[in-house]
Amino acid sequence: MGGDIPPPVDELAAVSLTNDEASSSTVQKARFSDRVRIQSILGRPDGGAGLAGQKVRISGWVKTGREQGKGAFAFLEVNDGSCPANLQVMVDASVSDLSKLIATGTCVTVDGYLKLPPEGKGTKQKIELSVVEVIDLGTVDPGTYPIPKTKLTLERLREFLHLRARTNSISAIARIRHALAIATHTFFDEEGFLYVQTPIITTSDCEGAGEMFQVTTLISTTEKLERELIENPPPTEADVEAARFVVKERGEAVAELKAAKASKEAILASVAELNDAKANFAATEARSRLKPGLPKVDGKIDYSQDFFGRQAFLTVSGQLQVETYACGLSDVYTFGPTFRAENSHTSRHLAEFWMVEPELAFADLEDDMNCAEAYVKYMCKWLLEKRYDDMELMAKNFDKGCIDRLKLVASTPFGRLTYTEAIKILEEAVAKGKNFDNAVEWGIDLASEHERYLTEVVFQKPLIVYNYPKGIKAFYMRLNDDGKTVAAMDVLVPKVGELIGGSQREERIDVIMERLEEIGLPVEPYEWYLDLRRYGTAKHSGFGLGFERMVLFATGMDNIRDVIPFPRYPGRADL
Repeated sequence: MGGDIPPPVDELAAVSLTNDEASSSTVQKARFSDRVRIQSILGRPDGGAGLAGQKVRISGWVKTGREQGKGAFAFLEVNDGSCPANLQVMVDASVSDLSKLIATGTCVTVDGYLKLPPEGKGTKQKIELSVVEVIDLGTVDPGTYPIPKTKLTLERLREFLHLRARTNSISAIARIRHALAIATHTFFDEEGFLYVQTPIITTSDCEGAGEMFQVTTLISTTEKLERELIENPPPTEADVEAARFVVKERGEAVAELKAAKASKEAILASVAELNDAKANFAATEARSRLKPGLPKVDGKIDYSQDFFGRQAFLTVSGQLQVETYACGLSDVYTFGPTFRAENSHTSRHLAEFWMVEPELAFADLEDDMNCAEAYVKYMCKWLLEKRYDDMELMAKNFDKGCIDRLKLVASTPFGRLTYTEAIKILEEAVAKGKNFDNAVEWGIDLASEHERYLTEVVFQKPLIVYNYPKGIKAFYMRLNDDGKTVAAMDVLVPKVGELIGGSQREERIDVIMERLEEIGLPVEPYEWYLDLRRYGTAKHSGFGLGFERMVLFATGMDNIRDVIPFPRYPGRADL
């Protein structure tokens, strides 16, 4: 499967292997340590055979270990995370206590000589390591180590987020995810985009859905105050009156000294006492007003006393903020974590996920679609070139068609059709007997089953559906001349469905204010956004790609919780 593409050279290696170096007999060491990455041995075109005779130091974790020759020696399969392949390591009993080495999960650093394995042994490897010295050893208790060499389900592995990166599947996904991130930055850099870091904490609801995590210190501050009030009760009314009386006394004393034309020093000292009394009275009066519970005004929580002086949330999108830079620097993009407090337990939703959001100045919807298509194709090609070995592992263990799917997307022009045309196709399918769980009619938001039917059954390739009903899209999407649809587009791909959502942005201030009113969003939080339309408004477009969905699409995994290192979803936020 795909054997025409050679194994990739590890982009992470501090000293990358050029063609000349890969064919040489010199082993490449990691730049910042004295070890050799296993990928730099096994990732060569010759599988490492050309390095026979070289002395190297390797480090990694034992995948499997077995004693042979009645305990005279042991074979270890060692992996350091640099590639999916393990290096076979042979250790003689005279070198080390074999019983401490063979347990799965053991961490070893060893020195040894690379040698060709004996012929006729049926080994797939072209090279193995004969150990002469064990430098470091991190032992494992096989009775308690939760990641045995027998295969665990992905669901079970989620119980051990801190250890699951040692498994073949999760480590391969991590390398694929890394490659897609590097491809993202490389693509936009090559196209002249600037990377802008947008805020994680925001006061704007980009989607208008209200499913946002709130950021507040009011709760912790209130709890702290309540504990303090129990330990140190607030002043009584009598305490306040007593403090007020002291102020009155001090004021009268100052007046008497001035009337008696006392010395300047005496008057200043008396005034200082008066000021102290006033400060004490103010503090006593303020403390007397302290009450347990959240601060409220007119029955509503008083967010003016919160950390930011107003309600704040974790962002659901960096789009609105990155638009401000597009309207000053032209083409920009942001790539960061986003959050949604949606109580969903499906295999497609996370509470914390990553978004890639480019914004193109002076661009219309067609430009936006062209950019989205080019970006997705670029990532697919990048994986095929850089991480083919990991993709082979995914094809073997999870999705036999994942490599072919990448090739299809990388080489096939995306289909394009309007939302109205898509609905017509789906309605015709229903008329012919096709059953969907979700009803089909103009005005619905396409469900995943609809999207996958269009891409996998009807067109059998990626699609871009555009011009959606305004009622199911966000306020910032440009209203089309028909008054019913907006210049929005979704990129749909096999296996996943919607991968990208984007639009031409509404640059007309009067139209966007009408849209805000229609949806029922307050204008005040978006005044800064409206300023982009008031002052030098410009046509611009953009889109958002759910990064985890791209990893799902590439790897063929079924659950989004397995393609992000630390998944957050209802009831779980481990580590």
